[in-house]
Amino acid sequence: MPSKSPSSAFVLKTPRDPVAPLVFDSPHSGFEFPSDFQPAATRAEIQTTWDAYVDDLCGEVTTAGASLLAARFPRAYIDANRSARDIDPEILAEPWPGPTELSEHAQRGMGLIRRFALPGVPMYRRKLAVGEVRRRIETCYAPYRRVLAETIESTWQRHGVVWHFNCHSMKSRGNAMNRDKGAVRPDFVIGDRGGATAPPQVTAWVAGFFSQRGYRVAINDPYRGADIVKTHGDPARGVLSIQIEINRALYMDEATCLRNSGFAQVRAEFAEFARAAAAQISPLVTRKVSS
Repeated sequence: MPSKSPSSAFVLKTPRDPVAPLVFDSPHSGFEFPSDFQPAATRAEIQTTWDAYVDDLCGEVTTAGASLLAARFPRAYIDANRSARDIDPEILAEPWPGPTELSEHAQRGMGLIRRFALPGVPMYRRKLAVGEVRRRIETCYAPYRRVLAETIESTWQRHGVVWHFNCHSMKSRGNAMNRDKGAVRPDFVIGDRGGATAPPQVTAWVAGFFSQRGYRVAINDPYRGADIVKTHGDPARGVLSIQIEINRALYMDEATCLRNSGFAQVRAEFAEFARAAAAQISPLVTRKVSS
């Protein structure tokens, strides 16, 4: 049966049998506000940053033998899909005492700690102390990233191969903070950082799974994959990491964040995808799984 982690930062669900070399994670579907999160942005504005229900959309992948990790904290509080060094100096009341590596996301206000909830909408009325950011890293970011790394590694140790799917949702149209401002987006975007985190043929197979079911699918446009797949993808070792973006309009009302009539269908598609991936990867397993 799926098990709930005692950590307040995440929920980890593991399969019983059969166990497949598959790991799914959803770093942005949490929406439990920590007590020290005091944003200036409204809840409705913060909801636009939320990958609503992605953990639930992936909820049946454990029946195909996959593990599923999901964050409980909101990405608006701290973003688990950024480098811990991706710290925007504009959000700090004092200089960061360690090295920083500002990404293009942070330059647009979407770094480890977000500066904006929406274009022109500040997340905070004040700048944050270094100690506040460190606490967020220690209590939310680090536990999530640690258990993801442990789950991927233990799966690889067990099977000699692992396919990891980093799952997100995206607005149906890019806004001014996105590189595709104003563009209508496809139903799914499959990202492997230009082939760096997974062989192109596996990425093509993932894209083909959804396109064969009538969905509009793009590869690496406008999302190539961010820090999680960059960190874990190591095709030469047999660790493949692919980002999957789901168009929110497929399964929810973007204005109200309520599930729509398409939700059950998308959830069923993910369960079937996990079963198909388990069958696809089975011949690649190099280690016998003990009973």
